[in-house]
Amino acid sequence: MAEERILLENREENKFFKWLRGQGFQKTLLISTFLFIPTLMLLGFIIYPALKLVYISFTDWNGVSPSYNYIGFNNFKNLFTSKSLWMTLKANSIYFFLHLVLIPVELYIAFLLDRFIRGSEFFKSIFFMPYIINGVAVAYMFSFLYSSEDGVLNAILEVLNMSKVGWLSDPKIVNYALTGVSLWRFTGMPIILFLAGLQSIPKDMLEAATIDGASVWQQFSKIIMPNMKTVTSIVLFLNARGALMVFDIPFVMTSGGPRGSSTTFALNLVKIAFEFENFGLAAAMAIILIIMILLLSKVQDKLLGMKG
Repeated sequence: MAEERILLENREENKFFKWLRGQGFQKTLLISTFLFIPTLMLLGFIIYPALKLVYISFTDWNGVSPSYNYIGFNNFKNLFTSKSLWMTLKANSIYFFLHLVLIPVELYIAFLLDRFIRGSEFFKSIFFMPYIINGVAVAYMFSFLYSSEDGVLNAILEVLNMSKVGWLSDPKIVNYALTGVSLWRFTGMPIILFLAGLQSIPKDMLEAATIDGASVWQQFSKIIMPNMKTVTSIVLFLNARGALMVFDIPFVMTSGGPRGSSTTFALNLVKIAFEFENFGLAAAMAIILIIMILLLSKVQDKLLGMKG
């Protein structure tokens, strides 16, 4: 019995060593290695910072002190009772609604590029170019255009015998001027996404509809739009996220002025963290910001009839 047991153990050991030398072990090692690195990065750069953010939101940490003073839900209470913090959402709402209104125009431009315009690759590059330009460079360029003294726009108004406009100094129009910069910079991305969605629709489906006598509007409403729900959902999500996270354009061009009229929620968050050294309240604002983006995305998906 002892000899049989020894022989059996030797066979098992031989099988194990053969597996180590075989392709099975090599595949397992390769897959594990490739999974280990992204998993480690996910834990280190997403999961841990998110948990740390939640923890800081329950403290009054100033960003420097090695200790954290736990204060419970005080930051969230202060956030929901402070009118000045929520006033900044007025500026964000202008970005959101103007970008939302422009979405049909972006879809129409993509439709024209897909159907009627030759050399669409050139126009795709033209529309997408502003998106890849550095945001700070774009802000400085438009600061020159909007300048009250020697700006290009006011120079044009003078030629037309019209009075100058304080594009960045008038609280009533500053957010619209800044939103114009945002529209110029980010309109290209939805156009490219819509164009990709249009090109993914089977051409034989549209050709069959044309043969059956369907008009362009009928093709657009009955075939194109139902097949564009996923792309539209992505565009709406990017719009909601971008509108609530606007920072670089107002920061560079106005620093939130005049009199705080162009201060966005994200810009206010950064000021509270680094100017007032209240990282606990800023962390609470960041959590609320994430929740608002998720809620807006969920509402948009419901309106589009998306599942999930």
